[in-house]
Amino acid sequence: MKEPLILGIESSCDETAAAVIRGRTLLSDEISSSASIQAKYGGVVPEIASRAHTDAVGEVVARALRVASVKKEDLDAVAVTYGAGLLGALLVGLMYAKGLAFGLRIPLIGVDHIRGHLAAAYLEDETLRPPFVTLLASGGHTAILYTKTETEFEILGGTLDDAAGEAFDKVARVLGLSYPGGPHVEALAREGTPSIPMPKMLKGLGGYDFSYSGLKTHIVNYVHTAEQRGEKVNRADLACSFQHAALDILVEKTVEAAREKGTDTVTAGGGVIANGYLREALQAACASAGLRLVLPAKRRCTDNGAMIASEGLIQYRAGNFSPLTLNARASIPLR
Repeated sequence: MKEPLILGIESSCDETAAAVIRGRTLLSDEISSSASIQAKYGGVVPEIASRAHTDAVGEVVARALRVASVKKEDLDAVAVTYGAGLLGALLVGLMYAKGLAFGLRIPLIGVDHIRGHLAAAYLEDETLRPPFVTLLASGGHTAILYTKTETEFEILGGTLDDAAGEAFDKVARVLGLSYPGGPHVEALAREGTPSIPMPKMLKGLGGYDFSYSGLKTHIVNYVHTAEQRGEKVNRADLACSFQHAALDILVEKTVEAAREKGTDTVTAGGGVIANGYLREALQAACASAGLRLVLPAKRRCTDNGAMIASEGLIQYRAGNFSPLTLNARASIPLR
């Protein structure tokens, strides 16, 4: 039986992305980003993002089809992010996808952005099958999940306040680094050592929960106190110390969860998973514990069309299609 050909479209923030997959085989993965424009303002300006998506979406989709060597008439379905994200940005991709699906008379599949991040691992290893434990770490969500089936997961634990990605962005601003914060904190951390004491409250929580507000506040107070005293802050050491404190706990609890659930496989998804230190720490910890680790390529950890197409394939096989009345949603509960 021929595998379905699915186009995935992503426009939830500052990346306009499109990808084509046939089954779990990735045929193209194209991205146009407005991040360099947004950096001038220290973060994403919704109106600028929406205009950038409007300008780029047609060309990015055309490029994805061209690179995949397919025509739009060959498609079996169009998958598109409908939430969570910036409403104006989401609407650009969603309206384009609706028009395409309607014109081609093929199914429209609305995709939850976070489920897209979780589905990215399936494109990395075509043999991947549930059950497995998944570490989700992004700008808006941080959690440890037990993936029971392709469509069902159990939340084992998560952050009680801020997400890991949000903490990285806040620390970047405090350290005077530009947007997006995560990659700049990582680059600075490579020049330092984890020599500055960090709060131990992250390790004090039970189960698989964790907290970032205390760690974030500690960094802010550390810098402000040093400034008031006229002391120079070793920014590289501070970035490195923060990175270890923020990410080591995720690795420890992910491996612990896999052991408790009796699974031999761990996956991960979300923009923070592109962090090199986190990837190395996960690889080392899983190897030591005898666990198989399936990590999406860095490019498919940040927002991309391939992950939306991958989740679209799951919903396509389950027969979960969306009506053309589907609307964008700024937030969707993790479920």
